[in-house]
Amino acid sequence: MDARLGDTHVRFRQEVRAFLDRELTGDIREGARRQAGIAADPSVGVAWQKKLNAHGWGAPAWPKEYGGTGWDAAQRQIFDEECIRAGAPSVWVSGLQLLGPVVMRFGTSEQKAFFLPRILDSEHYWAQGFSEPGSGSDLASLQMPAVRDGDDYVVSGTKIWTSHAHWANWIFLLVRTEKTANKRDGITFMVTPADAPGITVQPIISMSGEHETNQVFFDNVRIPVRYRIGAEGQGWDIAKYLLEFERSGAYAALSQSYLDIARRNARIPDPVTGERLWDDPCFRRDYADAQLRVTAQSWTEKRVISALSSGKNAGDALASILKVRGTEAQQASFEVSVTSLGAFGMADQREALRPGSNTPPIGPEGALQPTARHLNGRAASIYGGSNEIQRNILFRFIADGRIP
Repeated sequence: MDARLGDTHVRFRQEVRAFLDRELTGDIREGARRQAGIAADPSVGVAWQKKLNAHGWGAPAWPKEYGGTGWDAAQRQIFDEECIRAGAPSVWVSGLQLLGPVVMRFGTSEQKAFFLPRILDSEHYWAQGFSEPGSGSDLASLQMPAVRDGDDYVVSGTKIWTSHAHWANWIFLLVRTEKTANKRDGITFMVTPADAPGITVQPIISMSGEHETNQVFFDNVRIPVRYRIGAEGQGWDIAKYLLEFERSGAYAALSQSYLDIARRNARIPDPVTGERLWDDPCFRRDYADAQLRVTAQSWTEKRVISALSSGKNAGDALASILKVRGTEAQQASFEVSVTSLGAFGMADQREALRPGSNTPPIGPEGALQPTARHLNGRAASIYGGSNEIQRNILFRFIADGRIP
């Protein structure tokens, strides 16, 4: 693997930095500074997405024929890294990163023409309705039925941990259209407007204070057959394809940004004793452990970029490795960043984190996000298929001889 950037990619990094310096305005930057969850508040994230889309950068991973950038894997990685470095808000992924590729591959020409432009310009804001009470990491055990009635499916049941459903105007779903001996059969993928009669959204507030997740109830909701993506019963194959995008990604850059916060704060002398946490060997040990995890993750991500750049497929196994190691590296870096704050890490910053709040943050620069990020990030090793499930997947690959 050659991890060095060529002249083209060096120039591209410079172009991205120039764009961010010019377009990442104060309001958007300040909104991103208050982001503690996996994506910015829509008032910030949608505004940033519209700026990106106006510049032709709204869909970094999409092919040009659908309005995307047509960037190669290295360019996408550079763009993600530079956005994190500059403090840009994280754009909500359900439409751009998850549903978009599914519609491109499995949708009809009419579905592509209708949904893709509306995802790109943020007219549609999507939620993902996969998990159910009792069916999370074991997603194939989902039970919510969809019964065909003429030109509609009638859907009743509930989905849980549905992130951003209180903001979404569309939801994509996995439902059970047939009960079969093999629980992975009989699952169908479909979409519905979030304001369809019979849909109710109930908030779930996280321990870090964010309203990010919800439980969504469906009471005899009628979903037209034309909103089914793929064939009836093809939902599991579609879900596996989608989860490759959810489980991959650039974890290292975000993790490194929190280690940078930790290093900076740990070097500030205590105003009373003059001592620095950076000189504490226990802290340095934890910091070094997290830095090793992040460095290893960074090189794993570079391996993926190298493979994709040479025309190879990353595959299920590598997506699982990225998910496990990436989320664990993030959690370690978040925890070290909280430790570096000392007593300031215990401050309740929820009011200051609200978009538009004029409540000043408590503590040194960089003290606003780490505790909330740390608490929110505990879920990262659970959602998208828990890390225990990912290790089971990797074991099957090893047992089958597909990983030496």
